[in-house]
Amino acid sequence: MQNLQPGQVVYSVAGRDEGRKFIVLSIIDDNYVYISDGDLRKVTKPKKKKVKHLKPTGIVANSIKEKLLSNKRIEDFEIRDYLTLLSKKEQEV
Repeated sequence: MQNLQPGQVVYSVAGRDEGRKFIVLSIIDDNYVYISDGDLRKVTKPKKKKVKHLKPTGIVANSIKEKLLSNKRIEDFEIRDYLTLLSKKEQEV
């Protein structure tokens, strides 16, 4: 396992969603995780993805992570907004 954690931002490196950013919602086992981008993959229907098809970043959305770990409800707009803000910051650099 690549030390993924709930709330971590990852890139898909394989499949039709290749190149897209996602947030890890939960870890199923050493090989699979559930991910969501709040847009195509909603929180209510997350994508089950193999860990080997993901490229982890060092970025963790702490507010989302805290909600995930305390079993609070996460809305799609929270994930969408965070990923959009992150993309804007990357473009500025």
